Amino acid sequence: MSEIRLMIVDDHPVFRQGLRDVLEIVGDMEVVGEAADGEEALSTAFDVKPDVILMDINLPTINGLQVTRRIKSQMPDTKFVMITGYDDAEQVFHALSVGASAYCPKDITPEALIEAIEAVQAGQYVVGEKVMSYDEVIDWVEDKFGVGQLADADDSLVPLSPREMEILEHVTHGMSNKEIAFSLGISHQTVKNHMTSILRKLRKDDRTQAAVYALSRGWVRLEQMRNE
Repeated sequence: MSEIRLMIVDDHPVFRQGLRDVLEIVGDMEVVGEAADGEEALSTAFDVKPDVILMDINLPTINGLQVTRRIKSQMPDTKFVMITGYDDAEQVFHALSVGASAYCPKDITPEALIEAIEAVQAGQYVVGEKVMSYDEVIDWVEDKFGVGQLADADDSLVPLSPREMEILEHVTHGMSNKEIAFSLGISHQTVKNHMTSILRKLRKDDRTQAAVYALSRGWVRLEQMRNE
């Protein structure tokens, strides 16, 4: 097997260093880049072009799901291993639907992480510590959500678009639709239309429920809210 070129994306330097220490003792793996936030992850990925990216979801500036989707759209051969503390089936589906091949908890053992990286590089999928083929992961998705193909997922299961996420971030800051429209330079009606789409996709009844959902899954950071 040729050397696997890796990139680590996490805002905690100690965690990044820990991953680097684990991975660099493996003879056929090399860490070629690191990033501490979403924007840095985008620029670094396009610069170093890694084979596999270890991606946290709860990132400053742009969350890991959005970053994954943007990189995957331009670098489709890049594999993604999501390493996160947000562990539920719906979040796993969100990760798979944007192009991730593996979803692992942050307390994963070094041995299991290495196996996951090798599996996704070989074209397989990993959820928890279970290695699956594409057909097997589709069966898992269908069993959990009644969706036969990731690409055919109902809108309510697909992560928000970049503009919808931007609007939801403003909602978590307590801004009204009118204030959001002014801040983003778009019409009040456009904001209302986006909010309708956000609530439908997240299956929530109101803005507060949508904001709590985003916060609980690391899509928006409390630190980010306090700093703005």
